[in-house]
Amino acid sequence: MKRAMQYRISGRVQGVGFRYHVQVAARGLGLTGWVRNLSDGRVESVAEGNPAQLEAFANELHRGAPLSRVDAVDAQERGIEGFDSFEIRY
Repeated sequence: MKRAMQYRISGRVQGVGFRYHVQVAARGLGLTGWVRNLSDGRVESVAEGNPAQLEAFANELHRGAPLSRVDAVDAQERGIEGFDSFEIRY
């Protein structure tokens, strides 16, 4: 059963390749959605997939990119939009 989750990640997550890391992880897991920087220094992502894919994705968000430092990942379920791919939004 497909689900959609929204994540807001805080810490040192901008300017360290975090969005690219998230995109590669999401695509590798077969997820669709997007990731973008927020003006307050956090990163936001929306991902759609099955529960196992989303759990693996959340684990990857907590792990972060090599140069990042993840302090918190806030997640909430949301409605499915039916994305075709996983993109970085600017």
